Amino acid sequence: MHTALAHSPDFVTAKALHAALTEAGVPTGLTTVYRALRAMARAGQVDTVRDAGERLYRMRSAGVHRHYLTCRACGRSHPVDTEVVERWLADVPTASGFSGVHHALERTGVCAECRRPSKPPTERDGSGRGPVRRRRFG
Repeated sequence: MHTALAHSPDFVTAKALHAALTEAGVPTGLTTVYRALRAMARAGQVDTVRDAGERLYRMRSAGVHRHYLTCRACGRSHPVDTEVVERWLADVPTASGFSGVHHALERTGVCAECRRPSKPPTERDGSGRGPVRRRRFG
């Protein structure tokens, strides 16, 4: 599962990862994939984002927690510097008296390629059906 997830350049759903494993001949149940991804997230091995209520996963680069800007049109993700936010979040528990504080910072937008009006959608997905809504594993 680590290898399959590491080969995905962008965030991927558990279902897409399961499909890729099945296609590669690795017999794994979907429930097992969900459990493994949750365990990897708790262990700090993967980054997660939410998209329309669904969690997407990506191997964490060099074990460092990062935040990403994700394109709402194609799903491309780009790491962003959130050092100021991280410092502020580190102070919140002390200032509020809370413990065990977790956070989720979701940043979305539309990437330059998807905004480009001169580039027809069929050039991006090659199907002639229009723009790609979400990049999946593969």
